[in-house]
Amino acid sequence: MASVALAPPADTGLIRAPPKPLLLVAIALAGGAAAGFAVVLALTSDHVREPEVQAALIVWVILAYVLAGVIAWWRRPESRLGPLMIAAGFGTFVSMLGWSNNELLRTIGQTLDFLPPILFLHVFLAYPSGRLERPSERVIVAAAYLTGIGLGVVRMLLGGFGPDSVFKLTTEPGVADVVLRVQLVTSAALALAGVGVFVVRRRGTGRPLRRSLALLHDSFALALVMIAVLAMRAALGISGFETIQRITFFVVGLAPLAFLVGLLQARLARSAVGDLLVELRADPAPSDLRDALARALRDPSLRLAYWLPQFRSWADLDGRAMELPSEDSGRATTLIDRDGERVAALLHDPALRDERELLDAVGAAAAIALENGRLHAELRARLEELKGSRARIVDAGQNERRRLERNLHDGAQQRLVALSLELSLLEEQLGADSHASARLGQARREIATSLEELRDVARGIHPAVVSGHGLAVALEQLAARAPVPVELNVELVGRLPERLEVAAFYLVSESLANVGKHANATSATVEVARTNGQVVVEVIDNGIGGADTERGSGLRGLADRVEALDGRLRIWSPKGGGTRLRAEIPCAS
Repeated sequence: MASVALAPPADTGLIRAPPKPLLLVAIALAGGAAAGFAVVLALTSDHVREPEVQAALIVWVILAYVLAGVIAWWRRPESRLGPLMIAAGFGTFVSMLGWSNNELLRTIGQTLDFLPPILFLHVFLAYPSGRLERPSERVIVAAAYLTGIGLGVVRMLLGGFGPDSVFKLTTEPGVADVVLRVQLVTSAALALAGVGVFVVRRRGTGRPLRRSLALLHDSFALALVMIAVLAMRAALGISGFETIQRITFFVVGLAPLAFLVGLLQARLARSAVGDLLVELRADPAPSDLRDALARALRDPSLRLAYWLPQFRSWADLDGRAMELPSEDSGRATTLIDRDGERVAALLHDPALRDERELLDAVGAAAAIALENGRLHAELRARLEELKGSRARIVDAGQNERRRLERNLHDGAQQRLVALSLELSLLEEQLGADSHASARLGQARREIATSLEELRDVARGIHPAVVSGHGLAVALEQLAARAPVPVELNVELVGRLPERLEVAAFYLVSESLANVGKHANATSATVEVARTNGQVVVEVIDNGIGGADTERGSGLRGLADRVEALDGRLRIWSPKGGGTRLRAEIPCAS
């Protein structure tokens, strides 16, 4: 039986119980009563123009936030967003007390006139957890509360709400007007700062957002833009304030509806688990599994990480090591276990944390397929390790060959040269003894032959000319010593990595040696070029063909050397048609 282990939210590992249904019903009824009272205030007020329109807009905002908050609190009790939305709805009602003909209620309402946009800003920036996660967000919201409510109290004490203001200490209408403009300008600036937060969030993810989340972000940003426009028009005294105000109220009321649409889509998305099960019955390839899970979770940014017990690390489908994202990276992690063993991890949009049932269902349904994906990733990781091991063996062998070649050059070769010179001096000293001179001359010739053979051995161990002068020069020397005439074409700009140059040299050297021994050819062609990120080496002869690629260690050794560099060696050798050998080795440009 597959089980799914969910990574807890960053802020808490506790799962809160849903609030009592009676409490939620009471809050909803209170919201309805507040909306009704706001309608009464608007229709009986001496201070409201077109009270029917104003009343409809206020009812729209109050009910949207209170009811959406009740549903959010019920569906996602671990999030503080629901209570915060409820507070925004009732905060809107409190500010509408400024319509009242009662001076006490009117003063309270006017003092808290900026409370609704502050609460809207708080709701938008706190989505989805109901908490302000980043210091910049806390600064913006704290500044909004300070200027919105604090300066509202200052205006009240300065008598900025008229001569009948209940709590005024002095009458300074000019100063109160300046304070009001500071409130308006600051509110506009903070609203635009909130829009900037959403822009940074979207750019920071670098991934496409889920459709419901994108809709919600857009509605939040649009509402903040409208609040900023409304505040600036009021601060500058531009006409048309009431029209912009009504449009702003309408747009602000859309945000809770976008949130409810997201909840509804989350509810409906559970039916996508059935579609996922149908897809999984078809045994999709591991490479297609991510797309199937992304569709089921409605998260195009979904990534998969597989746990490799042998390596004690996470890897992608291709076996490349990867790290799980940290809590502050803007990504969430859901761990998938099967039969008590870690299998994989889903790296997804943090908003999916609020859809635990969906994550549970998808994780349980896909556990077996994820196990297959994990085995695939483990196989690829082992292949990568094998390739790396082969490359390291080739490098180690090459380093050892270089050391042996250097030792032969600096040791045995130098001693033979010194011995030959010593015999030459001895021959001069013997002078007239022709018999001894002949013996010494024969000895020097033997030393010269041994020296040449030793140099051939050293070149076979490691071609020093490749390291010193490059592949093109080394191939020219090789072609000059070849048993048949060779047409050499080398199209390289600059040096290649030494391991590639050495591999190409041995490939040509062994091929030309085979041409001389077995092909009965009269000529050969060697071509070396860099193209499309690869080094391509071709050796072609006009011999009898029929080369047996399955026998002998020479061609197999060449193939191993090429494959160790992640390359490919192919041989065409029809009888009577010559032999063509082609190696393709990746080369970073």
